[in-house]
Amino acid sequence: QVQLAESGGGLVQAGGSLRLSCVASGLIFGGYSMGWFRQRPGKEREFVASISRSGGSTYYGDSVAGRFFISRDNVENSIFLRMDNLKPEDTAMYYCAASSVIRLSDFPRSDVNYWGKGTLVTVSA
Repeated sequence: QVQLAESGGGLVQAGGSLRLSCVASGLIFGGYSMGWFRQRPGKEREFVASISRSGGSTYYGDSVAGRFFISRDNVENSIFLRMDNLKPEDTAMYYCAASSVIRLSDFPRSDVNYWGKGTLVTVSA
């Protein structure tokens, strides 16, 4: 059974930083591109960042590029999202995602094979 378990969410003031983690089990981790999505209150789930199977390529949504950084550890079956200079509009539930589709860029929701249950990030003004 595949499981993606996120952690690291919490309450932070605007301008602060957080580091999210996602540990995967039940799948051959190195065979999956991994990503983060978020769902803000009243909004659809949106792409945040993705990383290729080897970790050599990353891709970011426009609203987070330059502030968020994704990485992975294929030994620990984990991915991470470091979020800097957080803004109130970053408040959302953040979800870890795994995809077996190989793309040079982009990470659409339709490619996702597995989802985590999410971790809540709240940024106060």
